[in-house]
Order: sequence, then C-alpha cells, then structure tokens
Amino acid sequence: MIDGIGGLGALRGPATPGLAPKTAPVEGERSFKEILQDSIKDVDHLQKEADQVLEKYTKGEASQDQVMVAFKKAQIAFEAMMQIRNKLVDAFEEIQRMRI
Repeated sequence: MIDGIGGLGALRGPATPGLAPKTAPVEGERSFKEILQDSIKDVDHLQKEADQVLEKYTKGEASQDQVMVAFKKAQIAFEAMMQIRNKLVDAFEEIQRMRI
C-alpha cells in the first residue's frame, strides 16, 4: 500500500513553483504577440479605409452610406481593441498584486 503512494511524486510537476517546463512551439502555430499585432494592423487598416472612403465622398465618388458603414466598422473594431487592451491591463495589474 505504501508503494502506491510513492508514485505521487511524479504528479507534482516542476520542482520550482511557477516555473513550467518550456515546450517547443508547434509548427504553424502563431504566438499571442503575432495575433495581437495582426489585430492592431487590422484596426489600423479599417481606420485608413474609412478615411479613404471619406476622401472619395468629398470627390463625389462614394455615397454617404458607404462613409457611414466604413466609419462604423472602424469604430466597432477600435472599441473591441480597447476592451481587449483594458482586459490585458487588468490582468497584468492583478498579476502584479499577487504575492509570491
């Protein structure tokens, strides 16, 4: 019976708490940093696109509806990005408050 309990040491994980073993990245898998950078670029692209549609509108090449849709897309994307940013800042601050 005591021999069965001895195997539990293997289930403990890393010897130093908070330090997990490093794993090799999976081929084709994008990092969080890359995903975040791509998302920011997408928001920037939508804002620039909205500016271009507005410029076309002033030249008479785009309708008012197209301008409104482009600006609404840019606004929604920017607001979503800000919510993600706020969540990341909150998570970072919570991690900083943790006692080690």
